[in-house]
Amino acid sequence: MSTNALTLARPYARAAFAIARGHGRLRPWSSLLGFAAAIAADPQAKQLLGHPGMSNEALVGLLLPAGEVDPNFQQFLSVLADNRRLTVLPDIAALFEQLRREAEGVVKVAVTSATTMTDEELERLAVALRKRFSREVAMSHRVDPDLIGGAIIDAGDVVIDGSLRSKLSRLHTAIAQ
Repeated sequence: MSTNALTLARPYARAAFAIARGHGRLRPWSSLLGFAAAIAADPQAKQLLGHPGMSNEALVGLLLPAGEVDPNFQQFLSVLADNRRLTVLPDIAALFEQLRREAEGVVKVAVTSATTMTDEELERLAVALRKRFSREVAMSHRVDPDLIGGAIIDAGDVVIDGSLRSKLSRLHTAIAQ
């Protein structure tokens, strides 16, 4: 996310969050924003979103899923279209998700391990992280063999680097000094 896009997206994300929360529709709006953001991120759709010949109604229609739609969400997209901000929808959606997780008391944790972790290991780690943060944990896992061994746990403001690669690097630095 660029600083400029973040600056543009932040007030819209906050407004979207306030509207969705006020109507008790955080999860549905999360889905709607995710849908619209995925379309807005598509290279072909980006060209349409920036095309001066496209009407705002057509642009909003492009970003809505088929079927019944939340009229407040449709109005939100109309405001974005009026202000030529549809291209920052992916950033708005990301910030909205961050606000939603905070409101729901959920910490997003990315675990990167040198080898595949079993479901049992991931569950034990999730339990330990819930205890440490006193909040629910939304955990993702990926494998990076370059870590050699161990894992890196990234919870935003807190990063726990227990990788063998990092330990070897620190040992190398200590020996070199």
